[in-house]
Amino acid sequence: MNWLRAFGRFWLDFIVGDDWKIAAGVALALLGGAALAASVSAESTWVAPVIGAGIVLVFAAVVIADVRGR
Repeated sequence: MNWLRAFGRFWLDFIVGDDWKIAAGVALALLGGAALAASVSAESTWVAPVIGAGIVLVFAAVVIADVRGR
């Protein structure tokens, strides 16, 4: 059971890293992008750049909020 706990802690540290807010924002952006991709036709090539822009905006917002001390 100890190895299972260590395995879980490794993946939590690997995915979340130092800032849980960035990980949560990226997860929300990916979920929103998946919902967007499921709701549009398969021929839409603009979905991937929108998802990428969402991830970049989430990252930038978290970094700016951390720099300002909020």
